[in-house]
Amino acid sequence: MKFVIINGPNLNMLGTREPEIYGKEDYASLEACCKSACKEAGVLCEVYQSNHEGEIVDKIQEAYGNADGIVINPAAYTHTSIAILDALKAVGLPAVEVHLSDVSAREPFRQVSYAGMACIKTFAGYGFEGYRKAVKYLREWIDTYKEI
Repeated sequence: MKFVIINGPNLNMLGTREPEIYGKEDYASLEACCKSACKEAGVLCEVYQSNHEGEIVDKIQEAYGNADGIVINPAAYTHTSIAILDALKAVGLPAVEVHLSDVSAREPFRQVSYAGMACIKTFAGYGFEGYRKAVKYLREWIDTYKEI
């Protein structure tokens, strides 16, 4: 089983960008967390980050036929990208959305998640642990529904 973990804009700036919101750990630490979570779940993974919407759409499309599921943190594109929503819907893979912060408790413009409309679950406000929860949930969901 293989998951693609996709991270959107500015996540490469973790540890520097608003550490009071996003924490003090850097992107390399997030990658290590994702790989560890997948190893624990018995899943191969590819961890990817881009600041460019079209590249994220391309990565989602590449997952079709090459991965069993997607964990995605679209970051700012969460609230603006119908293209990412459409790509997730087009590939038809189970996807879980992750946000480091609790977007529901932040600015009003962060209350809408286009990507989330194509996801089976969202984990927000758990920091890096949200990725671990997402990987575990996605693995269990696939194990349950793959048979049906």
